[in-house]
Amino acid sequence: MTPFKQLTKAEEQIMQVLWLLEEAFTKDIIEHLPEPKPHYNTVSTLLRILTDKGFVVAKPVAKSYLFKPLIKKEAYSKKSLKQFIGNYFNGSFSDMVSFFAKEKDISVSELEQVLKEMKKMQQ
Repeated sequence: MTPFKQLTKAEEQIMQVLWLLEEAFTKDIIEHLPEPKPHYNTVSTLLRILTDKGFVVAKPVAKSYLFKPLIKKEAYSKKSLKQFIGNYFNGSFSDMVSFFAKEKDISVSELEQVLKEMKKMQQ
């Protein structure tokens, strides 16, 4: 199994746009980023890094590149969450939920909704 590659904050911001658009040129990605917009060269560098890390594929189109995510958002989210739970809650989902309940960051109704979803998946 290959080790999990964590995205930096800047890389994740680019990936969020690519997951939304499904494929895009650099200029399209920049258009979807919040103000202040990063420089074209900065986004190009991040896309090259994402390509090197195996998150994105670059397809030559005329004098540019069309970028497409190789990793689905759901797959990255799952691995990222597992790593987070492992690092901060000893791998225990229930410890994490308890933490957020104690901090009042999750309501009883939200907990009930999570339980409903889990029961649906087990059927």
